[in-house]
Amino acid sequence: MLETLKKLFGIAPKADFAELLKQGAMIIDVRTKGEYAGGHIRGSVNIPLDKLVGSIGKLKGKNQVIITCCASGSRSATAKGVLTSRGFSNVHNGGSWFSLDRKIN
Repeated sequence: MLETLKKLFGIAPKADFAELLKQGAMIIDVRTKGEYAGGHIRGSVNIPLDKLVGSIGKLKGKNQVIITCCASGSRSATAKGVLTSRGFSNVHNGGSWFSLDRKIN
């Protein structure tokens, strides 16, 4: 029951983002193309949040490990919700791209 409550309220163990990347995780940056052009994590894929649903078919599969990021963590949290509601089972909110970049490098 405790695990169910943790999932319900979004309380999860801290992800080791560097390890997830070593295992083949994909980083999806959901900021606008202009924001992405101003700086981003090398190797990340830019799919703006408003284009995410239409781009789901381009993703490898619903079991792929995905890390979402944006400017502050708000849009990436929304993106995580969008992906999980569409059956993606291993999605992590990486928060801001700048903070995530420091965690993985």
